Amino acid sequence: MSLESDIRQERFQSEHHKAAINILVTGSWLYNQHANFLKQYDLTPEQFNVLRILRGSYPKPMMLLDITARMIDKNSNCTRLVEKLRQKGWVTRELCATNRRQVDITITSKGLQLLKRIDSSSAEWLQTIRQLTKSEATELNRLLDKIRI
Repeated sequence: MSLESDIRQERFQSEHHKAAINILVTGSWLYNQHANFLKQYDLTPEQFNVLRILRGSYPKPMMLLDITARMIDKNSNCTRLVEKLRQKGWVTRELCATNRRQVDITITSKGLQLLKRIDSSSAEWLQTIRQLTKSEATELNRLLDKIRI
């Protein structure tokens, strides 16, 4: 579907304006696809992001500030996300032995198993992106990186 028909707007200020709107609309659409996929695992995309970050540092624990710095959405309430994940048994929070003001956060084996299950079925939600060839995906990544410079 074209952007024009998707948002019912025929004209834009410029091609650059249209590209910016297209990125926002597509990003929102992709986020919703991902959120719908993760519902079956009782996870939000933000919670999933925290788990992936913690898996990347496993078995080394991380501080809340470091997790927040690596999150896709920097405005997410990381404290709340970690607490929800802790309640589900997917992460642990422990006071650091050497610095009592520091809380160490670690993914649990249950959290690692959950990510393994999600990884095995992730092709399902990525199917829409797989419409692009590898070279198109590479070019898209290059262009998106260029915008953020």
